[in-house]
Amino acid sequence: MHLKIYTFIFSLFSMLIFFSCTSRDLDVKPSDTAYNTENTDLLYQKSIINTLLAGVYDGETTFGELKQYGDFGIGTFDKLDGEMVGLDGSFYQIRADGNVYPVPNSMTTPFASVTFFESDQIITLSDSILYPDLCLYIDSLVPTLNLPYAVRIDGTFRTLKARSVPQQSKPYIPLVEVVEKQPLFSFENEKGSLIGFRLPEFLKDVNVPGYHFHFITEDKTRGGHLLDCVLLEGKILIDHTPDLEISLLEQDAFYQLPLDEDKSEELEKVEK
Repeated sequence: MHLKIYTFIFSLFSMLIFFSCTSRDLDVKPSDTAYNTENTDLLYQKSIINTLLAGVYDGETTFGELKQYGDFGIGTFDKLDGEMVGLDGSFYQIRADGNVYPVPNSMTTPFASVTFFESDQIITLSDSILYPDLCLYIDSLVPTLNLPYAVRIDGTFRTLKARSVPQQSKPYIPLVEVVEKQPLFSFENEKGSLIGFRLPEFLKDVNVPGYHFHFITEDKTRGGHLLDCVLLEGKILIDHTPDLEISLLEQDAFYQLPLDEDKSEELEKVEK
């Protein structure tokens, strides 16, 4: 009886050793099969809008790192040096002169939103439409207003008004004060793309609720943060992004912020 028990224990021990060695030889890791880093339904966000409103402009994430999370999006740069556009896998910097510059992987951002853009809805527009009506029209197309959406609009704009922000130096002033002296740009009969997102109202402390677009011309030479436009004709592409991931800043300026304050009025002034 004792001999049988010892034999069973020895066999079990041998099996454990075999499987342990086999696992090491194969180098099997749960993450190899359990997680896909390119989630096309994910909206990835660096920091939150209330941090930017408070004047935290030091870049932290490089664009080389940001590309791991998306090929489409908007944001800004270290020291608030202009408006960012991510389109078709390339990232562009629209500085305070309204001109577009390429973005090297080494540049950093304090705030950005990106996703891997894949259209879930495509709508062609052949009639002229004002910007407020365009937003309402897109609202009528999506299945719910309680989810985030990435939105791209390629077309011809009868008129378009945009702005950018100049590079800041310390001590930084709040964003609402920066935009009081923002350079403005006007476009007429210009072809280009609006790149941005439509976010639910309940995310107002995290990002801009409603619509937030940046504009870039078709030839990738000029652009800015959209303030208003009249679209003559074009194509609307909508990507449903129900998954949201936020990476917060790891710096003293963020740690010390009183983030329980309501910044809704400041945000409205900044966006308009």
